[in-house]
Amino acid sequence: MNPQVNNLNTTSQTSLTTNNDQVPKDPGFPFELASEHLVKVDEFISDQAKTFDPNVEGYVNYVCEIGGKRIRPALAIITGGSLGEINDNHIKIGAIIELVHLATLIHDDIMDEATIRREMPTASAKWGPSLSVLLGDCLFARALELASTFDDPSICRAVADAASAVCQGEIIQTQRRFDLTLTKEEYFNIIELKTGALFAVASKLGAKLSDAPDNIQDQLREFGLKIGTAYQIYDDCIDLVGQEINAGKTLGTDLEKGKLTLPLLNLISSGTDTQKAKLNEMILLKEPIDTNVLAGIADYDGAIERALITGKSLIKDSRDLLNPLDDSPYKTALIQITNYLEKLFSDCH
Repeated sequence: MNPQVNNLNTTSQTSLTTNNDQVPKDPGFPFELASEHLVKVDEFISDQAKTFDPNVEGYVNYVCEIGGKRIRPALAIITGGSLGEINDNHIKIGAIIELVHLATLIHDDIMDEATIRREMPTASAKWGPSLSVLLGDCLFARALELASTFDDPSICRAVADAASAVCQGEIIQTQRRFDLTLTKEEYFNIIELKTGALFAVASKLGAKLSDAPDNIQDQLREFGLKIGTAYQIYDDCIDLVGQEINAGKTLGTDLEKGKLTLPLLNLISSGTDTQKAKLNEMILLKEPIDTNVLAGIADYDGAIERALITGKSLIKDSRDLLNPLDDSPYKTALIQITNYLEKLFSDCH
């Protein structure tokens, strides 16, 4: 066994299959209906770690443990349940999409030089960027390999398209760092690609695996795209105003890396020509942007509030897309997801 893997210093692997570690213990959290199925998703993901070489397995176990909240597989399960019976394929597609998401988190943390995720060291902080980028690549490859085992090839194509969209969004965002010419339209294109795409494919394929008609699949894809885009706006606001102890990850990286997110674009647009020129000079010199500089340019709180309003509007639009679904506990859960996200925005100050 590789000595680096022996030095993982991770907690027991049982946490991979314990739903309470993946779903917040907030009574308002809307995924309780999917909790038993999410345990199966975690078990499926844990089983995938065992398919890697023993020298790699420990790394995969660790990044699965510090990964996301299983929001995307929950969407696949709940949209599926709103249209029919949940089956093993919903578990499988949820795990596949989560593996893609975990791969993107590893790569994000490398690019952002983030050191904390879910209150634990990131892969790049623990083992360095070279090993970590390959680890992310392994998860991408395994996810696509699993997607290819569905009888319907369109499912694999949808997963591949979403994975490609995420990578393209990250490329464009990296390309446009420190770029004051970035427009809000271009910003929305970036976040729809890098975040919205996986929410969208989870919602669409959950419906598809319940044999929903094409128009309902498309409507739920749009639902996922909107809540995913809104979630990214929330994340961008938290990067400015959140506390690391609450977020459980490294914050402030957007400013340091010159990412022009919606609250920053709102802030820049409200500045005077002189203030914009000053900021332009900083950006041309690739100097780190800090909140003290931004707060002196314009109405800092107002810029964040306008971003939050935009996110809430997307959530309202997404809720309206659920109207064609028949009433059921799963439709109610989808509505609760939008309510939960809306509360996150309301509490973001």
